[in-house]
Amino acid sequence: MSRSVLFVCLGNICRSPLAEAALRRECAVGGLDLKIDSAGTGDWHVGRPPDPRAQAVAAKNGVDIGHLRGRQVTASDFHDFVHVIAMDRQNLRDLEAIRPAG
Repeated sequence: MSRSVLFVCLGNICRSPLAEAALRRECAVGGLDLKIDSAGTGDWHVGRPPDPRAQAVAAKNGVDIGHLRGRQVTASDFHDFVHVIAMDRQNLRDLEAIRPAG
């Protein structure tokens, strides 16, 4: 399994895409090769771009996240990513509830 990080929040339109973008930028600056993605525990925003406020924060820091699209975390994500990072305690509880055995 390659080095990989998945950031997970509730809807995948605010915190997790910002975390994804921040890590991507730092990896680019540092020359690190990581698989990086983000997802949400809920399905409300699947296919939608990040919230305009999140896009504004990213743009203020020189990063464009407008191309990202919300997606829901899947069971295969637990096998595809070495690190699955919950953005808060409720997201962690949700992830623990859907984490497949093994």
